[in-house]
Amino acid sequence: MAAPDAPIIIKKIKKGGEAGHHGGQWKVAYADFVTAMMAFFLLMWLINTTSPEQKRGIADYFAPASVSQTTSGSGGILGGASLSSSGANASGSKDLIQQLAPEAPPNVTDSGQSQTQSHQASQGSETKADDAALTSAAQSLRQAMQDMPELAELSKQIIVDQTPEGLRVQLVDQEGRSMFDEGSAKPNDRAKVLLAAVARVVRQLPNRITIAGHTSATAGGKPQPGDWGLSSARADAARQLLQNNGVDPDRIYQVAGKAASDPLYPDDPMLPGNRRITITLLREAPVLPTDAGP
Repeated sequence: MAAPDAPIIIKKIKKGGEAGHHGGQWKVAYADFVTAMMAFFLLMWLINTTSPEQKRGIADYFAPASVSQTTSGSGGILGGASLSSSGANASGSKDLIQQLAPEAPPNVTDSGQSQTQSHQASQGSETKADDAALTSAAQSLRQAMQDMPELAELSKQIIVDQTPEGLRVQLVDQEGRSMFDEGSAKPNDRAKVLLAAVARVVRQLPNRITIAGHTSATAGGKPQPGDWGLSSARADAARQLLQNNGVDPDRIYQVAGKAASDPLYPDDPMLPGNRRITITLLREAPVLPTDAGP
């Protein structure tokens, strides 16, 4: 006899179900990785485009309990630095304490010594402030040369250094790149661009200014008699351009022509680089105090 009909059971087996455990999590991890790499390369780009002065400012901002090296402001010539020795600390809780409890006056016998020590301390602080201002001016001038596209090809014609007299800026000729036509005291467009860039920074400081013109020696290494008047006329033309670009005329202390008597390259006084305009921001000596009476 045939067996009764049995129910038919169908089993379905799903294959490849392991991928369902992961889903789209790998996309999230990949997006995080791309974001991190983008932030890293952005940081590298910012480091390469910021100046050393800006990096120090960022470092001082994040440094805990940092003490500024300058008396006030951000420390930059274009960033609001005070040129006085007291700066932004001229008023505050310290001044209030000194008013409530002033120090006892010095004795008559040691008044001269106290005044001498006070003058030395004041002179030292003003000298440091002047040095810091000149250093900041040099950095600002170099930064201005980088920020001005028209100076890209002329930056090699500007030499900035510090001397015992002050901050010296020299605008030198190069072969085929002179600032004046031969035998002429009229500045060309190249000289106008260079002097405008210098005036942009120089006008931010109160220091007095000296301007000197130089020429190169001719064949035989001897200066020509007419070079004295030519170098003086070129220095005066540089003065006029500085004033036209915002430099106060009262700050001009001296304008002189030195012909070929002070070559930049003494070993070869005929080089074009000896033809130059020298602009010096003088170090300002502190005013001596008047002698106090007995």
